[in-house]
Amino acid sequence: MGRHPGAWFALALCLMAPLPAASQDVGTVQSEILVLDPERLFNESRVGQRLIDQYQNEREKLIATNRRIEAELRAEEKSLTEQRPEMAPDAFRSAADSFDAKVRDLRADNERRALDLERGREIAPLSLMRMAEPILVDLMRDAGGTIILDSRQVLLRANVIDITDLAILRIDEAIGDGSAQDLDPGLAEEGAPEEAPGEGASPPKE
Repeated sequence: MGRHPGAWFALALCLMAPLPAASQDVGTVQSEILVLDPERLFNESRVGQRLIDQYQNEREKLIATNRRIEAELRAEEKSLTEQRPEMAPDAFRSAADSFDAKVRDLRADNERRALDLERGREIAPLSLMRMAEPILVDLMRDAGGTIILDSRQVLLRANVIDITDLAILRIDEAIGDGSAQDLDPGLAEEGAPEEAPGEGASPPKE
């Protein structure tokens, strides 16, 4: 998951008034200001790793499907070219136009599928954050914090707690790989290529 747009994690979970501190398993000096690395949270949590693997699997399926369809189109084009000497000019022109239209439709369909897959990849971290929000709020209370900041946007920091490791631990314990949760369907459904012949055109760039 190379990209991480700022919109992924505009994370600032604030409370209206300071909350009482609780010891539990924070294991550090408590602080009102907490920091979290959302990229690490996604990449290292079980649910994030499952979504990454799911994206990679769907992408590989899409690439394989499009390679197969490319081979079918090349064979169809070759067959049409070989038949040209035996065809009337009007008949060949009509067949060639139909073939070109088919290729255009397949290319448009492939682009839609690739965009859907990328959309699923981009919203996956947001899906994780929606599931993790109650866990992070509890963790914030336990640490006596009033705000959680994205650590990637903090240039200088002192007397703050990085809760990333503990957040990963708690999320893994609470939701596992997230397969039982109601994730956004963008990655699992919209990005999945169908295996029907004639679907797709050129593979996403590797």
